[in-house]
Amino acid sequence: MISTRHEIFMEVASKLSFSKASESLFISQPAISKHIKSLESHYKTALFERSGHTISLTTEGQMLFQKLKEVKKIQSQFEFDMSILKNKINAKGQLKLGASTTVALYILPKILSSFHQQYPAVKISLLNRNTDTIVQALINQDIDIGIVEGKKKNSSIVYKPFMQDEVVAVSSANSYIAKKKSISVKEILNYPVVLREQGSGTLAALKYNLEKKGIKLSALNVTVRLSGTEALKNFLREDDCLGFLPKGSIRKELKDGDLVIIKIEDFEIIRDFFFIQRHGSENSDLNKLFIKMCSESL
Repeated sequence: MISTRHEIFMEVASKLSFSKASESLFISQPAISKHIKSLESHYKTALFERSGHTISLTTEGQMLFQKLKEVKKIQSQFEFDMSILKNKINAKGQLKLGASTTVALYILPKILSSFHQQYPAVKISLLNRNTDTIVQALINQDIDIGIVEGKKKNSSIVYKPFMQDEVVAVSSANSYIAKKKSISVKEILNYPVVLREQGSGTLAALKYNLEKKGIKLSALNVTVRLSGTEALKNFLREDDCLGFLPKGSIRKELKDGDLVIIKIEDFEIIRDFFFIQRHGSENSDLNKLFIKMCSESL
């Protein structure tokens, strides 16, 4: 088991803030400082660099932080392996997930609920960010499994297919664009467009498929960029822009008549979603169990 001092160090290191660590751990700042000083005395080196009200990890602190992440992963896997031998419902462990917006908001909630009911003692955390951020979180060992759109060249990551999703052009049902119902690819250039932020898998899929038709993303009349699917949906309901959203994310809006799909002739955007894991961690029984449940849910 990792000691209390090391647990406190990891919380401060992850937040780079004594005050935020104090709030999350429900421990006073003086007590946290005492534990950190005790660790620094034990290792005979500074673990944090202090500059005014900000802190950062020293080289030694970064090394300790990475090693403790590895220890936590081993500890979690061991707890799961030991507990499941006795009784599945008492299986213990920690499932640290990360997923791009579409999956995190519209696919995973039902799966996570089912997983939690079967393994109530397994602690689950989910990071909801864009694809680039999830990949980096996996590399940094902040998560153990990610679900992202498309593949990136990285020899330290193992990809496993999960599902497919379609990105469609949409507008407000009250927009003048909605009256068109169908447009050509080149007609996209005639309308104001709202797009997701850089690093978004939806944006990357749109860019790739437009370029296949000889249209650069920079040629679009982009009037607004928004971070997140929900923000983009809410904006489109109130505006006359054309937007591109995962079909699975707008089922309710289509049913309620708030948004409509604008068909683009001879133009289809199909995205592939993948589970991502670090090389070596794909053999984790807990990871395998979760991935199996996800695959069986489709």
